[in-house]
Amino acid sequence: MSTPTTSFGREAAAALSRSKNEPAWLVSLREEAGQLATELALPKPEKLPLTRWTLDQYGANRPGQQVASASDLPAPIAALLTEENNGALIIQHNSSVIYTQLPEELKAQGVVLTSLEEAARSHEDLFRKHFMTAYTKDEHKLAAVHAALWNGGVFLYVPRDVTIEAPIQAILFADDAEATFMPHVLVIADSNSRVSFVERTATSLGETTSTLLHNSAVEVFTKAGAVVQYAAVHELNDSAIDIAYRRAILDNDSRIEWIVGDLHNGNAVTDTKSVLKGNGSTSDSKIITVGRGSQRMSLTTQAVHFGRSTESDMITRAVMKEEATAIINGVTKIEKGATKANGQQTEKVLMLSPKARGDANPILLIDEDDVKAGHAASVGQVNADQIYYLMSRGISRSEAERLIIHGFLDPVVSEIPLEGLREQLHRILERKLG
Repeated sequence: MSTPTTSFGREAAAALSRSKNEPAWLVSLREEAGQLATELALPKPEKLPLTRWTLDQYGANRPGQQVASASDLPAPIAALLTEENNGALIIQHNSSVIYTQLPEELKAQGVVLTSLEEAARSHEDLFRKHFMTAYTKDEHKLAAVHAALWNGGVFLYVPRDVTIEAPIQAILFADDAEATFMPHVLVIADSNSRVSFVERTATSLGETTSTLLHNSAVEVFTKAGAVVQYAAVHELNDSAIDIAYRRAILDNDSRIEWIVGDLHNGNAVTDTKSVLKGNGSTSDSKIITVGRGSQRMSLTTQAVHFGRSTESDMITRAVMKEEATAIINGVTKIEKGATKANGQQTEKVLMLSPKARGDANPILLIDEDDVKAGHAASVGQVNADQIYYLMSRGISRSEAERLIIHGFLDPVVSEIPLEGLREQLHRILERKLG
């Protein structure tokens, strides 16, 4: 049995890359990241001491078994598929991609969907131009570890003027607590293209004394006039740590829509950031989370405006139970020269227990005069008047609370672009809120 990696550096990262027969330039990139991982400090999210978390169990390379068709998938993965799985689909099991499905009509239009490891060889120019440029290996220790050890992953390229009607699905799944599970999703939407991408990250770890570190990254590049809708639902076991950094770089008149259900059962740090470089670009971020037990979470949503007449809107809603703690940060940054920019954000936290804690921190950083910016934040309990109104209509108190909470989270749930995934999300919420 291979031994999980607890420390590594330049030589170990390079050896991993060579074992995968990766190109020399990628060996060098991993090598440099491995060195940085020995030098950089952990990120420092507010009121969340990451030094107490088990973040040095990097796992061992445990590739999944390749399958020829969706019908051959392991049962736990097959259970995550929605009925709308006749379109484009890619699946990672533990440390590798095991299945890819891309309709012939999309191939004919030049659409590329493959593992990121394969893209490094077959689409080297696109890969090198974009990979780890929105989320850089020198940001902090977790970024360096990711750049050195990422595996499997998803590469999606949508050519100029191509519109993909059906959402593209990615399932990232782990059932081995000692596997290296560090997927990286790279989406490149060329000029005037349109695509919806749905990521489902889940684990089934059973009883284990090991801590699975899910150290993931997403990079989305929307070229001029492109529109990308990125939906993600995370549901991992409480023995896993969920680290998810998401980045989007927007060119002129392009748009990103983030729809995120961070419904992990253990400790988590997520950071979703849109960089509006192009004039007229827009970002819309909707994020929900439910904390329970003794979970500790930090959720940050950011929009950085560089282009003129750019717009961003961020909505985060959190429900906290029992002794869970969440730090919800919203950061709108409007740079000098981003005239006519408009940045709005709302953070709302609903607490269902006197021991639960939710901090909502709206932050506006404005370096330009001719702009609009606003924020709203609230932390409180279920509205007593709403409960009274529903109970006066013959609804029990518990059912009234359930309806109010689901209504509170609905702005995100209703936006999920796959009906099957919306139904799965409702079931996850029922389990977490039950």
